[in-house]
Amino acid sequence: MSEEKLYVVKNDEGQYWEFGRKRNSFLDLSDVDLPVTIDKDLAFEVARNSGGHVVTFVEEPEKVVLSKEQAEIVKNAQSNDYPATEISDRTDDSDGVEKLLMNAYVNGYTVAKEKRYLVGLDGLVTTGGAKQYLTKKDDKWFACRRIPGMHQDFTDEELNAAPEWAQQLNREEVTDDEQ
Repeated sequence: MSEEKLYVVKNDEGQYWEFGRKRNSFLDLSDVDLPVTIDKDLAFEVARNSGGHVVTFVEEPEKVVLSKEQAEIVKNAQSNDYPATEISDRTDDSDGVEKLLMNAYVNGYTVAKEKRYLVGLDGLVTTGGAKQYLTKKDDKWFACRRIPGMHQDFTDEELNAAPEWAQQLNREEVTDDEQ
């Protein structure tokens, strides 16, 4: 995040100071060519001399990426009277997690996409020569060529609940463009 800020000077009628022209006046926003300055001192001087007030624009911070479990802690903290205590009580800060969750509480967060895996069945091919993959439908596990819409991309949790023979197979992580 950049520390550079932009400043505008606005009056009580909702008009903005024109920094681009040498016209020392407030105009409607649609008529202003350059309503911002990076010079904080200039903005405050203009506001003081013109009866306006300074509005500071700051870049929105990036949202923090959290696991589902971490997101649940922050979600609970948002509805708690003592959010910092909620986060502190539910984390072990030996690895900086508490600071990460506090940052997420303040700046917002997104939940990381869970890794998904494709399980190719080596040596199994269709009569047309297409490779077969582990597939699940209606709680049944079977081999099938790659077909869009079929359940063939699995999370770790799903594969750990699969039959033991399926758990022994090699997993290949699926990238976003393959999903």
